[in-house]
Amino acid sequence: MPDFDRRTILAGGAAATALAAIPSTATARTGQPDLSGKSILVTGTSSGFGRLGAEHYARLGAKVFATMRDLPRPEAEDLRLLASKEGLDITVLEIDVLDDAQVADGVAEAERLTGGALDVLVNNAGIMITGPVEMQDMDAFHLLFETNVFGYQRMARAVLPAMRKARSGYIVNVASQAGRLIYPGLGAYSASKFAVESWAEQLAYELAPLGVGIGIIQPGGYPTKIMPNSNAASEALKQREPEERKADYPGLAAQMGSSATSAPQNDPMDIPNAIAELIAMAPGERPLRRAVANGPSPQEPINQVCAEVQLSMLGSGPFGPAARKVHGA
Repeated sequence: MPDFDRRTILAGGAAATALAAIPSTATARTGQPDLSGKSILVTGTSSGFGRLGAEHYARLGAKVFATMRDLPRPEAEDLRLLASKEGLDITVLEIDVLDDAQVADGVAEAERLTGGALDVLVNNAGIMITGPVEMQDMDAFHLLFETNVFGYQRMARAVLPAMRKARSGYIVNVASQAGRLIYPGLGAYSASKFAVESWAEQLAYELAPLGVGIGIIQPGGYPTKIMPNSNAASEALKQREPEERKADYPGLAAQMGSSATSAPQNDPMDIPNAIAELIAMAPGERPLRRAVANGPSPQEPINQVCAEVQLSMLGSGPFGPAARKVHGA
């Protein structure tokens, strides 16, 4: 475990992820996919995309393991009561993605209860702290990467042994438009989401021959708790920084602690709906990346060019077949 006080830095908040200055379009949907028989573990289900997703996948027939940190807590009890009332197959488990032991124990318990490998891991738990890069002190920088990147790695390492043995499984990773595009003032958050994009794509090539799939969701702006949680953490960070440093970033520093979501009209259910659609697809038909929001998707040309370059670079080598499988080529 890191030696900083997460509660002080984060001011009590963690949420699902996504922010963008430019919204993008959510795909129109007809009907609902059937997730019956699927076992799905979701991280960060106390609020946001994680909480909505846990309910949604269960209503579509899945056996859901909804994980969150710091149990007992009211959000866990609320979810248990909802599951009981609606007859949903939801088990709440304690997993702090910063805690190696909790990750290992939580995944082992989910595998015990489902009788083997999980079908799906949704890597969702994440945080945001905004501000100029220079104003991101090492505690904030460390916490962002510990949660948004190392947390995903811990979870993947925990579920993959059973998935590899079963030669099946799917890991969906919630990234962000800010993992492909630069919005000044997002500090280490954007860097952490760029890292998720690279990490997940590399996993996709390495796991394709083993029957395990990887997905990357790129949300735009959505009205979840990520912004109020981010504002509290960003304001605390701003107060720790010297006036001399803040003076040279007047606009960006002023925004720390007072940011608003870029698209309050967007429906956060777009993300669970998109993930459910991907889960229901046949393994060979799933795209590596899915951009989701309500408006243009400015990262799509980047996604396309990167796929073309990767296929060209890897196509004639030993990972050529895996790259073609990942990109549907």
